[in-house]
Amino acid sequence: MIDKDINSTGVPNGTWTTVISPKERHRGLGLKEVWQKRYLLWLFVKRDITVQFKQTIFGMGWYFISPLFSTIIYMVVFGRIASIPTDDIPQPIFYLSGVCLWEYFSLCLTSVSTTFQTNSGLFGKVYFPRLVTPLSVCIGKLFRFGLQLSTFVIVYIYFVLRGVHLCPNWYLLLFPVIVACMIGIAMGLGLMVSSMTTKYKDLVNFFPTFVSLWMYATPIVYPLSYVTNPTLHQVMLLNPMTPLVEAFKYGAFGAGSFSWMSFGYAVLCTIILLVIGIAMFNRKQKFFIDTI
Repeated sequence: MIDKDINSTGVPNGTWTTVISPKERHRGLGLKEVWQKRYLLWLFVKRDITVQFKQTIFGMGWYFISPLFSTIIYMVVFGRIASIPTDDIPQPIFYLSGVCLWEYFSLCLTSVSTTFQTNSGLFGKVYFPRLVTPLSVCIGKLFRFGLQLSTFVIVYIYFVLRGVHLCPNWYLLLFPVIVACMIGIAMGLGLMVSSMTTKYKDLVNFFPTFVSLWMYATPIVYPLSYVTNPTLHQVMLLNPMTPLVEAFKYGAFGAGSFSWMSFGYAVLCTIILLVIGIAMFNRKQKFFIDTI
């Protein structure tokens, strides 16, 4: 029996003052809610950056060592042994440019693809916009990306001072758009995979292999001009990362190829993948705890 007496706050005893209930229908992609909780996004970003330096010997030094080490390996394997040309661009900066872009993209993609598994304990305890976690990963890794790009800039300046003829141009101003597209593709595809891994858990083992193979379908360790077969050339252009990598190299070196149509295609793919990925993620998060 509910007590109907009025308490000191003016509210009848035995009644609820606040009722929290689920929305009957999810509207939109949930981006408004993410913006409202942007302070939480910033906390996650700071956490991700801080965790990367804990219990390490070299700290930020790993961010400089990793791309340089990969570049040396590619110079030996693809430059010396396979003798693949680099469009008359010095091998160190040619490989380093591709390595910096791909390492950032692949790290974001693989991290986002394990969002549900990585944050299962947190998701099961408290509610907050779930999109905050994959978005914070991509933003947090921009710090690492910036450090690696500084390595590329230093090596680039070194070759310029040595008299190597490089032709940077205005297309380099598209770099923020290129980074935004890489984030969008990584977020979209990663959220799709993360949503599917709640049911098909073996995708977690297969996906890193797929990402590694994807790199060789992107002109990272070879120029797009090296692919002379017309059919294979067109197939490679269907890869949305190809126009983005080529646009960066064309802007930085003045070598390679650039097409507004191909670049527009990459932007369109980014939007489509991002919308589909967020929609799948939002739908799956309702049943996440029951299936993980």
